[in-house]
Amino acid sequence: MACEPGRQVWELWRALAPERWPVAPAQFPEGTALVGGAVRDGLLGRLAAQPDLDLVVPDDAIVLARRLGRQFGGTCVVLDQERSIARLVLKGWTIDLARCAGNDLTDDLTRRDFTTNAIALPLGGATLDSSEAADLQLIDPCGGLQDLAARRLVAISEANLLDDPLRLLRGVRLACELEFTIASATWELIGRHRQRITAVAGERVLAELERLAASAQGHRGLGQALEAGLLQPWGAVDGAWAPLEPLGPERPEACGLTPAEAAWALPLARLAAVLDGRSLEGLRASRRLQLRCQRLRQWHHRLRQTPGAAGGLALETLAETERLALQRQLEEDLPALLLQLDPEAAQLAMGRWRDGEDRLFHPRPPLGGSRLQQLLGISPGPRLGQLIDHLTAERAFGRLVGTAATDTAESADRSLAEAAVAAAQAWLGRQGEATEANPRRD
Repeated sequence: MACEPGRQVWELWRALAPERWPVAPAQFPEGTALVGGAVRDGLLGRLAAQPDLDLVVPDDAIVLARRLGRQFGGTCVVLDQERSIARLVLKGWTIDLARCAGNDLTDDLTRRDFTTNAIALPLGGATLDSSEAADLQLIDPCGGLQDLAARRLVAISEANLLDDPLRLLRGVRLACELEFTIASATWELIGRHRQRITAVAGERVLAELERLAASAQGHRGLGQALEAGLLQPWGAVDGAWAPLEPLGPERPEACGLTPAEAAWALPLARLAAVLDGRSLEGLRASRRLQLRCQRLRQWHHRLRQTPGAAGGLALETLAETERLALQRQLEEDLPALLLQLDPEAAQLAMGRWRDGEDRLFHPRPPLGGSRLQQLLGISPGPRLGQLIDHLTAERAFGRLVGTAATDTAESADRSLAEAAVAAAQAWLGRQGEATEANPRRD
């Protein structure tokens, strides 16, 4: 179905700002059409300043991408040799080019996932002036414009969803990002075929989950993915392991996080709420991400076992040994755990976490291993490691002699070193007494 030129197309073209594109519309061959997210988001009024451009072209897209890359100084990346799909990276822009699938543009659009992604804007007759729509018209064979107006996500067909089962999860992610409802028939298809998600490479699933977790309403989107059964094949259990509901978009500010801190801490907290290290390993996540999520889950579980006086989670409920272990393991990722705490307590902890000199929130030994060996004549081995741990705890909990505020940095360092040596000698003395009291018996 073709939509006649009018205000809708004019507003879309103005939002797309073709004069800013790194390749002018006229440089693409006759029959090229803009499709997918840029069209959808432009019609919704949520287009990014530099959107990714998805173009359907009539002939070999790889050859075209390589030619344009040479002509304009960009880089061509082949995404799918068989289906002739390539990516052109140029001046900070990403342009995906795909050869038209099927007999014509309408045929190509009807093979896509959701109706709102199956709207095309042919570039024939386009001008560089975004104030003019020229002879542009929208092609909408699947009723995507109507679903956009209703803010509804509708699958084009069951077969299309199953052509790439990642679309089952992508539907949840798109509905979450766009704040759309999922049509009941589409929701039924997602649930019916949830096990098919295991046919998708783990890396692709993880990429969708990370985008979902990072969206404003990601806590609800992950809850929907659990409800649909899409995460259970990867090891998630029914119902989030840690509460998702507190992890809404307003939570970071309430807990004292800056927008920059929230941008990484909130998605991490959400992922850790639904997936453990083993599940992430199955999704081919990096070892670092596996460890970060596993540690967050471990410490959240430990805090839940000993809630604070008001029934909430509190770091102060931990014994010193555990508290120090938490601070060492979560030194970088503590804000993600604090999102689950009472906001007032989280704000206080965030203030200390930002202070790089805070001895508990950034625990360090007062003297390194080589210096301790030199000063005390102790040999490398387990006992040296235990001594370093002891001194780290003494410093973290303020039991090493402090210095006056007027002391110079040099005298403060000397005073701390002297206190550390004295504490080390006392600890070694106690270790020696314990050894004599319990002599080895062969």
